[in-house]
Amino acid sequence: MKVLENKVAIVTGGAQGIGKGIVEKLAKNGAKVIIWDVQREKAETVAHTLKAQGLKVEVTSDIDITKLESVEAAAKNIIDTHGQIDILINNAGIVRDASFLKMTVEQWDQVINVNLTGVFTCAKGVIPHMVEKQYGKIVNLSSVVGIFGNFGQTNYVAAKAGVVGMTKTWGRELGKYNINVNAIAPGAIDTDMLATVPDEMITQLKNRIPVRRIGKPEDIANAAFFLCTEEASFITGQTIVVDGGSTLG
Repeated sequence: MKVLENKVAIVTGGAQGIGKGIVEKLAKNGAKVIIWDVQREKAETVAHTLKAQGLKVEVTSDIDITKLESVEAAAKNIIDTHGQIDILINNAGIVRDASFLKMTVEQWDQVINVNLTGVFTCAKGVIPHMVEKQYGKIVNLSSVVGIFGNFGQTNYVAAKAGVVGMTKTWGRELGKYNINVNAIAPGAIDTDMLATVPDEMITQLKNRIPVRRIGKPEDIANAAFFLCTEEASFITGQTIVVDGGSTLG
């Protein structure tokens, strides 16, 4: 029997990058995974590929994670269909970078709404079902910049720092319901976002990372998978940095 057999998992932003890696990891370990992503075509491609391997993956694309009524409806549909929600991976996020003096209120609002409010809203829509079942695993995706800051990312850093704070609070509040809540703070990961960085800068970045490589989505997926297992049942409210040692100083 696979480790996550009979578990139902939601992965937001699961159509590409880190989210896709997490979808694959959970599905290959037996979970029935529902992708919440507005990128229908990309999400359907991921689901089709994994279903061809005999894995259980579905897609919900008509969802706005910043709107509670949309999340609650999607969560109810999962409960009506599958009877449970065991795992929630809050991965969806966007960037709208600009230095503080140039950042617009619109850029601030867009990132905060998706990257912070979206995490709150998804948890708000899902956790009551976990409380009812007295079981749940929640993994929130933060970032090392949420801990250490980053030039040109006031909005993104504020959101990711907020995710760390919410994770600590939910860890305190939800433990009595047998719900573990943790966060992962990735460092530099080989995703579409990093693909826009010039090769010279990538080389410099690698040289600053003790393990001498850029991270892969699988590196984050492996950590997320562990936090969803019973082996991690005594871990809650924590933010695990997965960055190859780049923030050691």
